[in-house]
Amino acid sequence: MLIQAVILGPAVRRNVGWVHGKTRFGTRRNLGWTRGETGVSASIGGVSSDSTRNLLPRRATAIAADSLQDFRVLVIHGARQVGKTTLAQALGATINARYVSLDSDDDRAFAALDGRTFLDALGKPLIIDEIQRVGEPLVLAVKIVVDADNRPGQFILTGSTNFLTVPTISESLAGRVDIVTLWPFSQGELSDGTDSFVDRAFATTEELIRHQGACPTRPEYFDMLCVGGYPAVQRFSSRARGRWFEAYVDTVLRREIQLTDDIRRFDALAGMVRYFAATTGQELVIGTVAERLGINRSTAESYEPWLETVFLIHRVSSWSRNLTSRVVKRPKIYMVDTGIAASLVGKDSNALQRHTESAAGPLFETFMVNELRKQLDWSDTRARMFHFRDRAGAEVDVVLESADGRVVAVEIKSTATPRPEDFRWLQVLRDRLDRAGGEFVAGVVLHTGERRLPFGDRLVALPAADVWT
Repeated sequence: MLIQAVILGPAVRRNVGWVHGKTRFGTRRNLGWTRGETGVSASIGGVSSDSTRNLLPRRATAIAADSLQDFRVLVIHGARQVGKTTLAQALGATINARYVSLDSDDDRAFAALDGRTFLDALGKPLIIDEIQRVGEPLVLAVKIVVDADNRPGQFILTGSTNFLTVPTISESLAGRVDIVTLWPFSQGELSDGTDSFVDRAFATTEELIRHQGACPTRPEYFDMLCVGGYPAVQRFSSRARGRWFEAYVDTVLRREIQLTDDIRRFDALAGMVRYFAATTGQELVIGTVAERLGINRSTAESYEPWLETVFLIHRVSSWSRNLTSRVVKRPKIYMVDTGIAASLVGKDSNALQRHTESAAGPLFETFMVNELRKQLDWSDTRARMFHFRDRAGAEVDVVLESADGRVVAVEIKSTATPRPEDFRWLQVLRDRLDRAGGEFVAGVVLHTGERRLPFGDRLVALPAADVWT
């Protein structure tokens, strides 16, 4: 079924979502994601297309809106159930776009049979939801259309898999497309925070110390961790969330496997998801994964990237500036959402609050790594995320490196009382960079307490919530 998008009058693309940039960071606009998957509820430029009740703005909105002005194709991709359709339809309403979902059997069959005729019949601008369900043939048809017309804002494509990792598809759209990743909610989006830690961290440690934000209690951190960021579960009871998470993982695996006509993969992939939930934040040793799951190495090597493609896990690469030849180069694997991870390993907030609970540290690290990873997509400071470990034992949870080579290092502790020894490896990394002529900006220990404390030259301890408040 083809749905005509709501027309909101003259295009007001820059007046949507969160204003991107330091001077207006955190300014609320009326476009975002509503709680529940019942439909679009957006307001752009003061005009409502449904209602603004329970509206939660998304950081990605302003970035995507800008892309519509500059690129012929906008791709919004991310995990299922994070609000891609809602965002796409709200943005599409500003340019009078039509909407089609390839979840529809009829539309999917038509698009697969003759992509160019399918596009011509619908016209432009056009939103194509779940484009990975047809894939390369339709992407190539989009390429043909936009190659004949260089105007921006012709197509908004959404996908629940990172289909652009397929070389032939990514090459087809090179130079024509901007890609916006929509993650599960950040804590700043859920709490009306600023989500501005990355920019402050690359400024000065004094600015980090001066920051004033609300500090959750340690139990409240674990409550947030167990809820995670998926919109649908934000108001669920603990028991209902558990059922939703189980069904979500099952649905993602079965639906995507169905597209590949290989049902035999399900058991191995389901086991792999549970393995990564239990080992979140650990380095990827593919031989160990294969051994634990009872599959051969080549199978494990092909299945792990697939879980990244459907946004169940993500990897953090190792970092090196040739400070030592003994750097360990294996990536770490993190679950994309700690709500799912905690549920799959059978841990609730009460269990994680026990100081003897071994899962508390890795899950809290994952929670904070994910918050930082989301923030990199909209911070003014262009930076990438890594981890660091060498064979002598030096290890740092997160290394943020800006495009101009500056470094911020972060250690994540689930304790409420940071100790001097928590800064040991931050000091080592700082001193190595200083000797090599690098620019070490700050070393930060994030903790579950309330105090903001300096711990020496460019080293500070901060409440973890300072990442998003």
